[in-house]
Amino acid sequence: MAKAAKRVGILTAGGDSPGLNAAIRGFGKAAIGHHGMELIGFRDGIRGLAENRTVKLDSASLSGILTVGGTMLGTSRDKVHRMVVDGEVRDMIPTIQENYESNNLDALVCIGGGGTAKNAYRLAKAGLNVIHLPKTIDNDIAHTDTSFGFSTALGIATDAIDRLHSTAHSHHRIIVVEIMGHRAGWLALGAGIAGGADIILLPEIPYSIDSVVESIKRRAERGHMFSVIAIAEGALDQADHAELAAAEALRRSATTPEAREAAKKHRASVIASHRGNAFKLAGILEEATGLESRVTVLGYVQRGGTPDANDRMLGTLLGGAGADLVAEGVTGVTVASQGQAAVPVALADVAGNLKTVPLDHPWILAARHVGTGLGD
Repeated sequence: MAKAAKRVGILTAGGDSPGLNAAIRGFGKAAIGHHGMELIGFRDGIRGLAENRTVKLDSASLSGILTVGGTMLGTSRDKVHRMVVDGEVRDMIPTIQENYESNNLDALVCIGGGGTAKNAYRLAKAGLNVIHLPKTIDNDIAHTDTSFGFSTALGIATDAIDRLHSTAHSHHRIIVVEIMGHRAGWLALGAGIAGGADIILLPEIPYSIDSVVESIKRRAERGHMFSVIAIAEGALDQADHAELAAAEALRRSATTPEAREAAKKHRASVIASHRGNAFKLAGILEEATGLESRVTVLGYVQRGGTPDANDRMLGTLLGGAGADLVAEGVTGVTVASQGQAAVPVALADVAGNLKTVPLDHPWILAARHVGTGLGD
């Protein structure tokens, strides 16, 4: 008797990003055409998985999506163990296990960022055969050189800085450009270097406002009566960074459920108080330098639109490699990009870990070599 074809579920979770459809297509075409698998899509991420909202995927449905932004399956930011259902927070892992079994799945593919890696790891520990494909414009997933979405976002942010230079120069202004990246500054750093930003501020380097002011004044002394500042949304000045570090230490040291909840709320309030730092910085710089200051928040435009060639290739590479791993029975891994290869890395080593910019990274050194201020 012929062996039954493997049945595989696939979903996209977390924020949308360029290259998601390329990864769905890469996995799906390899799984269906090369390995003879059956493929089932779950709509709207983890929520669709918990609610068992499925769509059958075949070669026809995967055709024509390579160049399309967003995700054909939809997405959500739910957590498998803490999902809001009918106004209550519920652990949906048992329900997801039932849906996995009722669909006769041999494996589940979760495409997403760091939060999705944690969801995938929780499901793997619950006994599901899961693999994770790494997506995020922040490029902060551990053990992968890059994630699809990053290259396109980098190009968009660079183009924005290019365009803002002309306004800054023409009006003798300081332009503060806020770029995505709460905890890792890869996108702001790369776009800042490629776009020729005069100052780049990152979450990894708490900045001194005095240092930023001095950098702008030195430029003015040389006749450059404008500056472009690329700031990651998670970048903090030294005082705010110390406040957040204290809140983090309080959360880690809490020993009772009540203390942990109180510390969690305190940390959240500290983070909320630091939102809009780009506007706060612009106001300080205008007063200190006498130069008119404006803020541009790039926001969601950074992760929208058509994926570039790099993200199409990376999504295709990692998707196809993921199909090979499922065919071989390898699960419980993230399919990482390392060098020119797709490499399986244990989810246990990826979930909950963050890839931040090392202070001695070549990009940091390159920025310093061309005289870009980093606020330190």
